[in-house]
Amino acid sequence: MQYEGDVYRPPSEARSLIIQVTIGCSHNRCTFCHMYSDKQFRIRRQEEIMQDLDECRRMYGPYVRRVFFADGDALVVPTARLLELLAYVRRNFPAVERVTSYGTAGDVLRKSEEELQSLAAAGLQMIYLGAESGDDRVLLNIKKGQSAAEIIEAGQKLKRCGLMTSVTLISGLGGRRGMVSHAEKSAALINAMNPEFASILTLHLSEESEMAKEIARGEMERLTPDEIVEETEIFLNHIDSPGTVFRTNHASNYVSLAGTFNQDIPRLLYQLKKAKEQQSYRLESWRRRL
Repeated sequence: MQYEGDVYRPPSEARSLIIQVTIGCSHNRCTFCHMYSDKQFRIRRQEEIMQDLDECRRMYGPYVRRVFFADGDALVVPTARLLELLAYVRRNFPAVERVTSYGTAGDVLRKSEEELQSLAAAGLQMIYLGAESGDDRVLLNIKKGQSAAEIIEAGQKLKRCGLMTSVTLISGLGGRRGMVSHAEKSAALINAMNPEFASILTLHLSEESEMAKEIARGEMERLTPDEIVEETEIFLNHIDSPGTVFRTNHASNYVSLAGTFNQDIPRLLYQLKKAKEQQSYRLESWRRRL
């Protein structure tokens, strides 16, 4: 296997075979993110990727059940190449149950519905969509390169085309001044998309990130753990997305939550209330960066 640099994956892909289809992130300008700053984005040669799959077949046999296409947004790869890779995954691992990938709203919107439908038919099951926020002011400040309306449109398009979506938000991204708006508009974004899965990470910055420097200059105030809980409470109180499975199980989170909207919202709010009362937060030294 040929891995280049640090490789990141969602918590739910912990047991998946991770195949680096791209190196880095094609956007790589978000102010809060330092994950791919040491990588020059490129799509790997198809032969290299297939050699990795061949090696994995020799190592693990045909019994791999989950495959995750890394790095930052493998959905940017041309559809014909993705279809070839999906067929090769199936050939090497006939027992595979799902293949997933990171993707941006831009990646989704650039592909036709026919392309997305063909990827779903070939075995691509879910796209992890980093929305980060539903607040356009926040999205502009972090240089996301997409509006809330575009992210919603992408999520709805994936659903129409038979692809599941796991949407990620980041608590604290609006700072103290934007806390309420970030929470309320992020809830509105989830409501409009009604994704199969939604998760919240908590802001945890590398000192080298652009946002960390903004905070050091006093241009943004970081939220305390109590305020992070309050922001999540606001978010949950504005959610109406029946059936969406919700998690805050990332290493960055102060409180771990698991439930399904809308039925579990009262229990989730109670868990947050107790965590705040008891100050039962993950230790700062145990948290990990985005």
